[in-house]
Amino acid sequence: MANYGVAEAKNKFTHLLDKVEEGEKVIITRHGKPVAELRPLPASKPKLTEAERQAWYDEFVKRRNARPAASIPAVELVRAMRDGDPE
Repeated sequence: MANYGVAEAKNKFTHLLDKVEEGEKVIITRHGKPVAELRPLPASKPKLTEAERQAWYDEFVKRRNARPAASIPAVELVRAMRDGDPE
């Protein structure tokens, strides 16, 4: 972990970002006291492949189609909820 004063960090900002990309943490100090830390971002979650995405979608459709249809149309359900019908 490297320490840099504010002025030096300002002048070497691109260099510091290169160090951070390599996995190193960088501390920025003001008057010898740490005030900030530059560090690499956590690894992002890998994106799904096309095959994984299709498998997920197929499973979603399968589960959706397995559910029974509602006994009343949505508009009637919303009206009943709004009007406070006991049903």
